[in-house]
Amino acid sequence: MNFAKRCCADDANLCEIVSVAPVQESASQEFIDKLLQKNRFNVRYREQLEKTSATGTVGAYIYLQNAKYLEYPDTKRVKVRGGDIRINYVEADCIIPLTVENSLVTECAFCATNKVKGKDKTTLVIFTQKEGKYKAETIYFDEHGRQIDSESSSIQLGEVKPFSIMTNAEVNNLDNMEGYGLPKIYNVIPMFKALDLCYNVLFSDLSKADKIVLLNEALCSIKSKDGKPELTPEQKEIFILLGEKLPTEKSLIQEYNPEIRVDEITKAFELVLSLISLTFGYGTKKYTFENGQIKTATEYIGARQDAMQELNKQRKNATDYISDIIHAAMWFSNQFQGTNYNTEEELSIEFDDSYVEDKQTKLESMRADAVTFQEIPWLTFMYIKTKYNLSDEEAEKYINEGKMREEPIDDLED
Repeated sequence: MNFAKRCCADDANLCEIVSVAPVQESASQEFIDKLLQKNRFNVRYREQLEKTSATGTVGAYIYLQNAKYLEYPDTKRVKVRGGDIRINYVEADCIIPLTVENSLVTECAFCATNKVKGKDKTTLVIFTQKEGKYKAETIYFDEHGRQIDSESSSIQLGEVKPFSIMTNAEVNNLDNMEGYGLPKIYNVIPMFKALDLCYNVLFSDLSKADKIVLLNEALCSIKSKDGKPELTPEQKEIFILLGEKLPTEKSLIQEYNPEIRVDEITKAFELVLSLISLTFGYGTKKYTFENGQIKTATEYIGARQDAMQELNKQRKNATDYISDIIHAAMWFSNQFQGTNYNTEEELSIEFDDSYVEDKQTKLESMRADAVTFQEIPWLTFMYIKTKYNLSDEEAEKYINEGKMREEPIDDLED
C-alpha cells in the first residue's frame, strides 16, 4: 500500500515553513529572500523533510558558482571573488560525518555522482576544521575513478560552519550510526507488512466475491467426446453439478454469494493503523477508521499531546538546520561579495500550522476576542489581517477607513 511514503509525507507537512526573516529589522531580509528563491528552497526543503523521516538524515552545504579564482604563485594562495552563492542539497547516502561532538557533526564530507555530458562524474567535498577555521577541499573523479587534478581545488574558509545537517528528532538506537539520525520507518516495518497483509485479505475476498451459479446437468445438453464433456461458451459461464440424475427442487439451480468480511477486515485495519500511528510518533489516533473513512483529522493532533511534542522536537531541528544554512550563506556573501551581514543574528522561522489547527476555528476565536475586548485595538487589527490575508499597512488602512465612515457628518456639503 506504500503507506511508508504516506507517513513520511504527513511528517513533512508538520514542518513546512511559511517565512524566514531576521527577528530584528535588518538589511539581510532581501538577501535571505533571494537566496531561498534562487535555490528553490521551498521545494527542495519539502523533499528533504520527507527523506529525513525515511532515512533519518539530510544535509546541505554552501558553495560558489561561476566564481573567479586568482592564484598567487609566490604564496600559492588562492583568492576568490564574485560568483553566485548556491545551496547543494545532499541525501543521507552522500553524507560522511568525520567528526561528531555531542551528536553534532562539526567536520563532514559530501559525495555524489552526476552525469556530465553523458559521462559519470563524481564530486567529493571535504570540510575540515583547523584552529577554529574551516577548509574546503573539492575533488573530482572521472567515470573510471581517476582524480581530475585540473578541476580539483582547495579553499580556506572562516569560523562559520559552511554546511548543515538535519536529523530526525528521535534518539537513534541503532549501532554504529554516530552522526546520523534514526530512520523513522525502520521501526515501523513490521506494521507496514501487517497493513499489506490486511489489504491482501481484503483483495482476496473481493477477487472471490463473484456470484456462483450452480446448474444441474439434467438441464443442460452436454456433448461428450472421448469420454470428456464439451461445454458451449454459454455453459462455461456457469458451474454445472454432475451426477444427480433425479434432482430435487433446490438442486436444479442454486446460487452461492461469497461473503466479504468487511467488519472483521476493518477492525484489523484499524488496529494496524493505530499501531503505525503510535510507533511513528503521532499517538494512537493519527490514522484510524471512522464511519468507513480513514481519518487524519487535525483534532486528533490537538487532543493528543504526544503528537504535539513530536512536532515541536522536529521543528527545533528544522530551525537549527535552516539557520545554519543562511548564516553560512551570509558569511560567503561577506567574504566574497563585499557585504556586511551579521552572521550571528537571530532568525524567526514561521511554520505552517494549517495541518495542526483548524483555521476557521482560530478565526472565530480571534473574532470573539476582538468583539469582547474592543478597548484593545490590536485584537481587531490581527483579526482583520489574518481573515483577509493582508499586510500590516493594508490592515491598518482598512481599519482607519472604517473609523472614518463611523464619524457623523454634520455638513452634507463637507
